[in-house]
Amino acid sequence: MRENKQLEFKENISTNTYLKTISAFANYDGGKIIFGISDNGVIRVIDNPIQACLDIENKINDNIKPMPRYTLDIQDNSTISLEVYRGQFKPYLYKGKAYKRNDSSTVEVDRLELNRLILEGNNLSYEEIASSFQDLTFIELENELKKVLGISFLTEDILRTLDLFTSDMKYNNVAALLSDNNQFIGVDIIRFGDTID
Repeated sequence: MRENKQLEFKENISTNTYLKTISAFANYDGGKIIFGISDNGVIRVIDNPIQACLDIENKINDNIKPMPRYTLDIQDNSTISLEVYRGQFKPYLYKGKAYKRNDSSTVEVDRLELNRLILEGNNLSYEEIASSFQDLTFIELENELKKVLGISFLTEDILRTLDLFTSDMKYNNVAALLSDNNQFIGVDIIRFGDTID
C-alpha cells in the first residue's frame, strides 16, 4: 500500500503538516490519514493513542476553518485512522490558505482555484454568476440556431431554455461567453467522439 490522492501516512503527530492535508481532503473528495505508519509503509506504534486522538482533534478544531467533518479511530491500539469527509462549506482553510492533493502530495491552491472553491461553497459555479456585462447581443447565436434548429428568431424563452439568465433575470457568464462581443480571452470546447459535443 502506498500514499495516493486520498491516503496519507504520518509517522507521528508531532508536526502540523497533516493539517494541510485535512484542508485538501475537506475541499475535494475526502480521504484518510493513518498515523503510526512511515512513508514507506512501516508501522511505527503511536504511544498513548487515546491522548494522541485528543491532540489531533484539538489541532483540527483550533486550526481548520470552518471545521470539517471527520472521524478518528484507533486501530489495534497502535495506529490512528483519521477519515476526513468532503465538505459542503468550502473553502476549508489552514492558516488562511486552502489546499488540494496532487497525487501523494499536498499543495496550496492558486487564486483561480480558490475562487472556484468559494463559489462551490455557496452552491454556485462561475457560469451561473451574473455577468458584469448586461448589454449583450446574440446575432451569431441566433444565426447558428436558425441553421441547426430551424428557429425563426431568438426569443427570451429560448435564452431561458439555454440557462443564460440568473434567477433575477440578469445575463449570466454563459450568456456573456455566447454573446457577439464577449470579453473573454478564449473558450475551451471539447468534442467527445463524432456525435457527442
